[in-house]
Amino acid sequence: MPAVLRTVTATRYVTPLREGGSMPGLVEADDDGLYVLKFRGAGQGPKALAAELVAGEVARALGLPVPELVLVELDPALGAAEPDPEIQELIAASGGTNLGMDFLPGALPFTPARPPGAELAADVVWFDAYVLNVDRTPRNPNLLRWHHALWLIDHGAALYVHHATGDPVARAGERFPAIRDHVLLPFAGPIAEADARLAPRLDGARLAAIAAALPGTWVAGDAYAAHLAARLADREGFVEQVEGARREARQGPGEAAGRLGGAPREGAARARG
Repeated sequence: MPAVLRTVTATRYVTPLREGGSMPGLVEADDDGLYVLKFRGAGQGPKALAAELVAGEVARALGLPVPELVLVELDPALGAAEPDPEIQELIAASGGTNLGMDFLPGALPFTPARPPGAELAADVVWFDAYVLNVDRTPRNPNLLRWHHALWLIDHGAALYVHHATGDPVARAGERFPAIRDHVLLPFAGPIAEADARLAPRLDGARLAAIAAALPGTWVAGDAYAAHLAARLADREGFVEQVEGARREARQGPGEAAGRLGGAPREGAARARG
């Protein structure tokens, strides 16, 4: 089965992006593109890259706007000229295959003063509940505005079941209480309608193809495909739960929007197009 992602080679380390705990960096690659590089040697380890890849490509399969993801081959020697010893150590620990996200120059942080339409908001909420993404909150929306469109970024906190012991398939039917904190929940349309739009776009073969793109040096992909296929088949519980949370959130949209208004600025220019 063909690979889902392109592979590029990093040719120049441009600058660190000191946001979050993983400290991604901006790199230039041999295709002349600029990418936000997520390092396999960062504290979260390869499982965070696996979640980023799988969740991001699931979003793309659903038709949601996600910057292109690429596999990035990194030579540890690329950090030799970097004066910061912490970054030198990070690059040295990340030789081999890493993950890059297309850099969107001039992208702006999401603001609730310009929410997406109800249909798109509902689709994003459904997606995040499906992949168990805990990191799309008012404090850290992980959404950018670029060319007047909304873009989804940074899914390394999704699929948290892969950090636990035991069979991830056995947890596929779990509900997702963290959806109550979702930044777009107050703006979302009916979740059942989002389910009807999105669920038919996924199947076992598509999920297996996405998981097969995971480098073997990171994790084994079979468990991701099996978990997501089982969660897709057993989604009635989380769809019902998310719809209940949506109704609660929309009872006081003004109050909710007020809470969202204090969200800090996201690092704006983090992906390219």
